[in-house]
Amino acid sequence: MDKGWVTNAIAVGLVGASYAVEGMGSSALRSAGLFALSGAVTNQLAIHMLFEKVPFLYGSGIILDRFESIREALKSLIMEQFFTPEKIESFIQSQEKKIDLTPIIEETDFTPAYDALLKSVMESPMGGMIGMFGGEALIAKLKEPFLEKIKASTIEISQSESFMNALNTHLHEGSGAMTDNIDSIVTARLAELTPVMVKEMVHTLIQEHLGWLVVWGGVFGGAIGLISSLLL
Repeated sequence: MDKGWVTNAIAVGLVGASYAVEGMGSSALRSAGLFALSGAVTNQLAIHMLFEKVPFLYGSGIILDRFESIREALKSLIMEQFFTPEKIESFIQSQEKKIDLTPIIEETDFTPAYDALLKSVMESPMGGMIGMFGGEALIAKLKEPFLEKIKASTIEISQSESFMNALNTHLHEGSGAMTDNIDSIVTARLAELTPVMVKEMVHTLIQEHLGWLVVWGGVFGGAIGLISSLLL
């Protein structure tokens, strides 16, 4: 059950119970109940006004009215906290010694390289001679060894110090462009958000905590009402 409505029900219950009590206790109980109800309902209305427009109440529906500002704030938060050029550069530096292209190379199909070699050989002056001894069928026997050899050579090159230095240099130079690309992606994604989506997202995030505002409004209102009845 919603905490706000439970608080309201308790406050109304106190007011009702005050009529069953005689003497000074009746007045104190009634004041506590009325003040508690006032505090809880006021806070509940204030929370409702954050997300919904209420006719004739200026300032209500602030989440919907400030939709563009909230969307821009979300973008700034994402970019400034996670994707600054400094953070991207730091991430690249932490990963530069761990870059291993071997799995990618192992899955790469090097057949186009073999086809290019075959074409070059057959179109060369040696092509006619090879044709006399079986042509492409003869060279086809070399396909698998050739592919294995070129794959192993590519892995060896990718692990060389000169290659790693060149790769890391390009990664560092591209951190600024990477930030721009991420900015474009975030902007495009946030552009898909509608005011209703933002309202629901914010409401979901803070609903539990806002519910306690109603509870504490009732508690403090009740305490103030009780103290006031005792002082008067």
